Amino acid sequence: MSARSRQATASSSRAKLVAGSLVVAYALISMIPLLWIVATSFKSPPDSIAYPPKVVFQPTLEGYVNLFTTRSRQAPEDMASLGEPQTWYEAIVRQRDMVISGPSRFIDRYWNSMVIGFGSTFLAVCLGTLAAYAFSRFKIPLKDDLLFFILSTRMMPPVAVAIPIFLMYRTLGLSDTAAGMILLYTAVNLSLAVWLLKGFIDEIPREYEEAALVDGYTRLQAFVRVVLPQMRAGIAATAIFCLIFAWNEYAFALLLTSGEAQTAPPFIPTIIGEGGLDWPAVAAGTTLFVLPVVIFTVLLRNQLLRGITFGAIRR
Repeated sequence: MSARSRQATASSSRAKLVAGSLVVAYALISMIPLLWIVATSFKSPPDSIAYPPKVVFQPTLEGYVNLFTTRSRQAPEDMASLGEPQTWYEAIVRQRDMVISGPSRFIDRYWNSMVIGFGSTFLAVCLGTLAAYAFSRFKIPLKDDLLFFILSTRMMPPVAVAIPIFLMYRTLGLSDTAAGMILLYTAVNLSLAVWLLKGFIDEIPREYEEAALVDGYTRLQAFVRVVLPQMRAGIAATAIFCLIFAWNEYAFALLLTSGEAQTAPPFIPTIIGEGGLDWPAVAAGTTLFVLPVVIFTVLLRNQLLRGITFGAIRR
C-alpha cells in the first residue's frame, strides 16, 4: 500500500471516529430531557420540586398512583379510624393523609389517543397510498397544480382554521367525537402521506407492473401484489410521521374535545396536586404517553431506515 493510500485510509478512519462521536454525543444530549422525565415520574412530590434538583433520590410509585386515581384529604381523626390499607397503593396514598376516592380519567384519555392516533394514521396511509399511486402512474390534468395545492394545506398553520373547523364541527355534531378527530387528523396528514408515498412509488420501475399486466393481472392486482410489497419501507416511514403528528397534536384536541373524545395531551397538564401541578403524576403520564410511539417506531425501525434511504443509491 502506498503512502498516499495509507494517509487516505487514516484520514477516513479519523473522520468516521469524529462523526461517530458527534452522533453519540448528540444522542446522549437529546435523551437527557426524556431520562429526566422518567426519573421525575419515580420521585415524590417534594423531591420533584427540590432545589437544587435531586439526582439521587428514593424512588417511589406515588406519581403513577396519583395518575391513575383521584384522592381526597381526610381529617386526622378520620384517618385514625381507618383500618390497615389493603393494597400497596392505598398505603402510598395514606402517607399523605389522603384516601382513594376513585379512578382517574387518564385511562379513558389514553384510550382515546390510541383510537384517534392509530385510526387517523391508518386512514391517512391508505388514502395517501391510493392517491400517490394515481399521481405517479396516471396522466392527470393539472397534476403539478394539484400536488402543490395538496402540499399547501400542510403549510397553513392549524390556528388559522381552528375557528372555522370548530363552527363546522358544532353544526355537524362532530365536536367531542372520536370520528370527528380521526377525520380531521386524516385530512391534515393526507398531504404529507401523498407526497412521501409518491416519491417511493416513483422509484419503483414501471416495468414490474407492465410485466404483471402482460401475465394477466388486472391493474388492482398488479398494485396489490407488485407495488405494495415494494412500498413497505415507504409505508412504514409515512405511518410513523403521521402517527407522531396525530399522537402529539394539542391545539385541535384542546379546542374540539372536552370530555368524551379528549386525548391525553390536553389532559396531562390538568393533573392537579395539593399545591398545584402534581409533577410526578405529570411525568408518569408523559412517560406512558411516549411508550406507544417508541414501541411502534422500534418495531418498524428496519423498514424506517430503509425508507429514509430508499432511492438514494441506484444500481
